[in-house]
Amino acid sequence: MSRRIDKSWLVFRSIENAEHDRCVDLFSRPDGSFGFEEFRRDVEDAGAWTPVAYYSVAAYSSVDDALKAAAASVAWLTEAFEGR
Repeated sequence: MSRRIDKSWLVFRSIENAEHDRCVDLFSRPDGSFGFEEFRRDVEDAGAWTPVAYYSVAAYSSVDDALKAAAASVAWLTEAFEGR
């Protein structure tokens, strides 16, 4: 699981790609909304997760809405779901 951008968010699912060098975290916020962030594994930083794209400006009312938005925004995510 990667680092949270905001410590008040609860990451409840982290989905990695087949190469294990990218991940998407799905999280909930204290206000009850949901969101997601994409990270990459930073080889130069001993494998630490580094944010790739900040999608957190959008707030979704359900986990399903956040997951659908993530799949539409992160190209490799659809392939990760097909592999499972």
